Amino acid sequence: MLTPLETLRLYPPHAGTLASVLQGRVAVAGTRECIVFQGRSHSYAEVLAQVRCTAGVLARQGVAAGDRVGVMSPNHPSSVFLLCALAWLGATMVPVNPDYGVAEVRYVLGHAQVSGVVCSPAALATVRAACEGMEVAPWLLVNEAADGVDLPALSSLVDAWRGEPPPPQTDADATCVFIYTSGTTGFPKGVMHSQRSLVTAGEGFVARMFLQPEDRLLCVLPLFHVNAIFYSLGGALAAGATLILEPKFSASRFWQVVFDTRATEVNTIAAASAILMRRPRSEFVPGHQLQKIYGAPFDAETYRVYQQEFGVATLIEGYGMSEIPGALNNPFNGPHKIGSMGQPSQHPDPAVSLAELRIANDAGAFLPAGEIGELVVRTPMVMQGYFRDAAQTKAAFRDGWFLTGDLAYVDEDHYFWFVARKKDIIRKRGENISGAELDRVVGNHPAVLEAAAIPVPSELGEDDILVAVVLRPGQTAVPEDIAAWCRTHLAAIKVPRYVALVDALPHTPTHRVAKFKLREDATLMQRAVDLEPPRY
Repeated sequence: MLTPLETLRLYPPHAGTLASVLQGRVAVAGTRECIVFQGRSHSYAEVLAQVRCTAGVLARQGVAAGDRVGVMSPNHPSSVFLLCALAWLGATMVPVNPDYGVAEVRYVLGHAQVSGVVCSPAALATVRAACEGMEVAPWLLVNEAADGVDLPALSSLVDAWRGEPPPPQTDADATCVFIYTSGTTGFPKGVMHSQRSLVTAGEGFVARMFLQPEDRLLCVLPLFHVNAIFYSLGGALAAGATLILEPKFSASRFWQVVFDTRATEVNTIAAASAILMRRPRSEFVPGHQLQKIYGAPFDAETYRVYQQEFGVATLIEGYGMSEIPGALNNPFNGPHKIGSMGQPSQHPDPAVSLAELRIANDAGAFLPAGEIGELVVRTPMVMQGYFRDAAQTKAAFRDGWFLTGDLAYVDEDHYFWFVARKKDIIRKRGENISGAELDRVVGNHPAVLEAAAIPVPSELGEDDILVAVVLRPGQTAVPEDIAAWCRTHLAAIKVPRYVALVDALPHTPTHRVAKFKLREDATLMQRAVDLEPPRY
């Protein structure tokens, strides 16, 4: 096994841009598989050719440095080509959750001020409805041809391209991707990251998982998520390894896909890991080559099932955010402290400082081991800021340290342990969901006077959503009405599982809802209606 530094040194030095990284891998291993999707393989040389042609098509479409282009699709090779091609031009990809409804898509595309959108045929109707009424209507393309679609397909335009793209831009600090993440204000925030940040995070993932050029990284998490882009894709490119794209996670097919694709590494979230543990063992396919799983949190039972029943040798827990990818992890070679966030992540090159972390009190003073405070981080992979939100950007930092909003402590061995969240954020199946957004949407129901969403424990790990609702005098509604309203106005993952109709909500002296009191109310779950019995 190569060390992480030996893996990176297989390839020529790069300039911190996606183009220079990709060109370096082609120079050494151009025929190696880069992307596999539904049985079709693209070598590194073929991916570079696709990126060059895609950049040419986009430039002809009018895309220039500084522009932003929305991409809304399940996982698909075109999303990788677009990310790299836009970076080639000095432009920015704005990935959009394909499960978003019209209002959510309209907000993201409008806030990002995109000049164009590339979407899957299935998402086209939503995108068109979202773009109606925009002051400057973006151009639209579908990523692949489909019957009944009256728009050009990017794939067809790329296949027909015969020209030369502009030379790749060389500014590694140019913004290449926005990650929209829920915030405490109730509206998603556009987290801006540079090419250098993505490349560095990928190299950090080589160290975190001891990636080898022969590794085959199965990507079942969505390519609008920091995990899939910065760890799976970034790690595969950094190692010159193979990325296996699945359109989406399927629990029933997971082990068959692992076996068929000869995957050696996969990234999961707590809910996916828990679901697989609960699935019928008849779906498990022995003889697979999966060796490594990255995710969190993992408890002792997760280790036992995956190592002893599923035959996966190495499970690595870590911690990161859209704003600070890859900040912590349990060391690959141990010791592993089960349930911890791990230690500060390391870069393969010891000369590169990847992450500094401290525990701080509200005044900013650093706390000693064992004391609980806010986790604060300094890292070269930190976001460039929140797009068009200088106030939120300023509030996210103190003296150069990013404020995570998570309470934690560090032990005597310098392992960090998560305690709770300070911010009004619900963590469900790997996604950050804004409690304030849910309060606003549920509060807009004509029968609702006031609403408050809080996280409650999920049997799949992380959180489920409970909404406490006060009805207007003289109005009637049942919990199913609230859920139906949410399904109309929100992505499916944001629909509350539990709805509790209450007479009143607790308030602070400034008349904010005192959510901490709701969390402490042991009777709230007993009064709530469970609208989504678990399905495995």
